Amino acid sequence: MGMESWPSKFIYVRCFLLLLLNVTHCFLLVQTQALGQVDECSALLQFKESFAINKSVSAYPLAYPKVAFWTLEGDQNRSNCCSWDGVECDEDSGHVVGLNLSSSCLYGSINSSNTLFRLVHLQRLDLSDNHFNFSEIPSRFGQDLSSLTYLNLSNSLFYGQIPSEISILSKLSTLDLSHNSWKLHPDIIPLKLTKGYMRSLVRNLTNIKQLHLSEVDIFSTVPDILVNASSLTSLQLRFCGLNGEFPIDIFHLPNLEVLDVYGNSNLTGYFPNFNRSNKLLKKLNVAFTNFSGMLPASIGNLHSLNLLDISYCNFSHYLPSSLGNLTQLNYLDMSGIFYDVPNNNSTGQLVSEYSLSWIASLTNLYSLSLGATKFRGKFPSFVANLTQLSFLNLGVNEITGQIPSWLMNLTQLTTLYLTGNNLSEAIPRSLFQLQNLEILDLSYNNLSGQVEFDQFSQPKKLKELYLSYNKLSLQIITNLSATIPQLEVLKLSSCNLIEFPEFLKYQSELRELQLSDNNIQGRIPKWVWNATRETLLTLGLYSNFLTGFDQNPINLPWQNLYSLDLRTNMLQGSLPIPPQSIRNYMVGSNNYSGEISPSFCNLNHLNILDLSNNSLSGMLPQCLGNSSALGILKLTNNSFHGGIPQMCPDENSLKMVDLSYNQLQGKIPRSMANCTQLEFLNLGNNQISDIFPSWLGALPALQFLSLRSNGFHGMIGKSATNHDFPKLCIIDLSDNGFSGVLPSNYLENWNSMKFVDENSRKVSKAKRKPAL
Repeated sequence: MGMESWPSKFIYVRCFLLLLLNVTHCFLLVQTQALGQVDECSALLQFKESFAINKSVSAYPLAYPKVAFWTLEGDQNRSNCCSWDGVECDEDSGHVVGLNLSSSCLYGSINSSNTLFRLVHLQRLDLSDNHFNFSEIPSRFGQDLSSLTYLNLSNSLFYGQIPSEISILSKLSTLDLSHNSWKLHPDIIPLKLTKGYMRSLVRNLTNIKQLHLSEVDIFSTVPDILVNASSLTSLQLRFCGLNGEFPIDIFHLPNLEVLDVYGNSNLTGYFPNFNRSNKLLKKLNVAFTNFSGMLPASIGNLHSLNLLDISYCNFSHYLPSSLGNLTQLNYLDMSGIFYDVPNNNSTGQLVSEYSLSWIASLTNLYSLSLGATKFRGKFPSFVANLTQLSFLNLGVNEITGQIPSWLMNLTQLTTLYLTGNNLSEAIPRSLFQLQNLEILDLSYNNLSGQVEFDQFSQPKKLKELYLSYNKLSLQIITNLSATIPQLEVLKLSSCNLIEFPEFLKYQSELRELQLSDNNIQGRIPKWVWNATRETLLTLGLYSNFLTGFDQNPINLPWQNLYSLDLRTNMLQGSLPIPPQSIRNYMVGSNNYSGEISPSFCNLNHLNILDLSNNSLSGMLPQCLGNSSALGILKLTNNSFHGGIPQMCPDENSLKMVDLSYNQLQGKIPRSMANCTQLEFLNLGNNQISDIFPSWLGALPALQFLSLRSNGFHGMIGKSATNHDFPKLCIIDLSDNGFSGVLPSNYLENWNSMKFVDENSRKVSKAKRKPAL
């Protein structure tokens, strides 16, 4: 019996031992995982504590602070951060493998000591749409996070050199470092790649599918090694400073779906013959590049294409009708293309219906832009077929006749740009039935008749309205009040207004207000600024009959004002002091008097200062020319006296200085030798006593120089080099005390005076529309 039972007992004991070993192994494994999780959870908490939460730094409307909900509960040794918002863990190992903190309102810097780099098992990391306070991307991203397959640091205000260690991340399928400069301060250096690094980056990322480097300063050619990136599905290189010729074989990558090189003006290239290898291409954007050549008829083979933007390129000749085969297109922009379609018109003029009738078949379009295309004739009837349109731009063309009433059938329309055409007659009432309309631009046309402004209360979503420079007369009901939607942009220049529209009392969201070239008289009422004190950025009231402000505030009431244009009015008193945000301060041709307040020296962002043609007096503040941002300084025709302030610090933007017709004395400050961008200098009709400023000849951009009617004296003297005043076109030395003769080598070397720019001559003769 004993002997017979032994094998079964042996088997039982053996199984028990195996089970015990497995349990021990599992216990050790769980314990190891728990310790690993504790360390990673601790690292995440320390990462959270290294940032402030600021809801204004994330642009996404639904952004929220994910890390705000991270907390340890109970026994820290048993804490599981895998349940935290934005954290993903591997089911088997328990390690943190994914971290999605996009649009999480994080504000602060990331440096090499950040605990983020303890998460060595990370495979997916998304920190996009935060504010990392202009910190550089640490090299540890490449050194410690070697398992990353997805890395997104876009829209998060990193800056400086991209570390070469990023190329170590050979497993990456997605790398997105784009859009880190769009909201940067001008003095902050955006992300950039050193010369040649683009090639090594592409060579090492052999698994790359999505490469997004838009707004990274690359300033090199597109490496031809990209044609070997057979896995690539999306290549986005907008505004990278790319140059040279775009490798044409990139178009034939077998998996390519998105190609976007928008805004690289020095990038040349042309389209290939598209074949079946391009069957996946969905988005093609080469706008604002130097792409040229014919648009091939084979472009009609891109049957999956839903976005095509070839605006402002140099494509030549006619557009192939095969474009009508792109029936999946949602977005089409061909602005700035000059059509050259053979036709039977003896005058050689273009017929819009003939050249673009194929657009009628693109019934899925929601965005169509044909701006600045020399489009000629009546309003294009093919638009009536495009009932899904949300965005329509036909601006800056030669469209004539009436705005068609059938536009009311485009019920999805949110944006309508018809500016800069020759449209005439009245605005059809049916236009106001577009209930989804948000932006309406009818400016710079020949529209006429009386417009009852209360009609604009019908499109309840209207945000931007442009009616300037037509032949319209606006009838504004006094008690219109709150029936008008809350507008953000309102431009009613040259609309025969005689007073400020009273409904402005209730417009609390206005960013831009233009009421220039009207007949508005008297004072600017206080209620105009009460509603817009915090929101208004741009105010244009030039060419009216304004005499001042209600209560004459010492400081302008708008807290965030960017641009102020009060030129050509009848404004009196002291100059109102603008806020720190001001960049363009233009009050020329008024009756302002008194001195320039020293407060103007504190305007660090000031780019244009125009105080010309007033009755201002006193000495110019000595700090006036010290701003590195100042580009235009116009003080002509006042009564300023004393010396000219020092101009141009080491870094400066000064392009125009006009101090003529004052009583300025002394010498030209030698600091003006630093004004290397200066193009226009007028010191005429003052009391300056100096010798000929030959040292100004070193300024490389100077085109206009007037020293007339001053106390300049002595001999001009022979030029020291053959490169003095290299760009000078106009010089006026008359009515001074110069002696001797003008040295002949000046006249011999002022080559810019000898040539006529034929293109400029043609432009000057051509019929041009007003600036938009």
